[in-house]
Amino acid sequence: MSEEFISTPVGPARITWYRPDGPASAVAMLGHGSATGIESPDLQALAAALPARGITVALITQPYRLARGRSSGGSDERSLDAAWRAVWPRVASLGLPVISGGRSAGSQVASRTAKDLGAVAVLALSYPLLGPGSPRELLATGVPMLILQGGLDPYGRPAQFPPLPADATLIEVPHGNHTFGTTWGSGVSSTEPMSIITDAVTTWTEQLLAAARHHPEAV
Repeated sequence: MSEEFISTPVGPARITWYRPDGPASAVAMLGHGSATGIESPDLQALAAALPARGITVALITQPYRLARGRSSGGSDERSLDAAWRAVWPRVASLGLPVISGGRSAGSQVASRTAKDLGAVAVLALSYPLLGPGSPRELLATGVPMLILQGGLDPYGRPAQFPPLPADATLIEVPHGNHTFGTTWGSGVSSTEPMSIITDAVTTWTEQLLAAARHHPEAV
């Protein structure tokens, strides 16, 4: 793991890198939600799992979480997107396909910016469909998409999602809430949701990159 700071229009952002031991085939650029930072269990699970599959992980900490009371950009949509766009060139400089994503608010940022920035796909963890997100925002990504959603997420359960494009996949994490936690008595262990998430993301990523190798013009 290594860290670096990037200047953005709303203050410095941080990239926390998790790299494979050997050559990488892609990079997953992932942002955090509004209530938690990159320490959230789902982001940490992916940071542990993906490098073993040859995927570099770049976890992005937004400037407002680094400010600690100093003047900086906030967590409003414009500031989040501005910081993400400023960090993007550093991640893209690796010369690898970039999967843009994150959890909750981070998945919104990825959805809004993916097409303009040239992401090959969007990974959305706990997309807040019922607010502050929206079906229109989610469906405007213009790239393949994987959505992982808790079966008990109060911000949108899988059954509440609109019909998705053919290149979008929605996977339910049974009994999971907005942070993919499970309630006592559900019969689901605390580690099972993370296993579902890492298995789904690694399988989807491998399929995505395999398709790109056969059709490089799509990347």
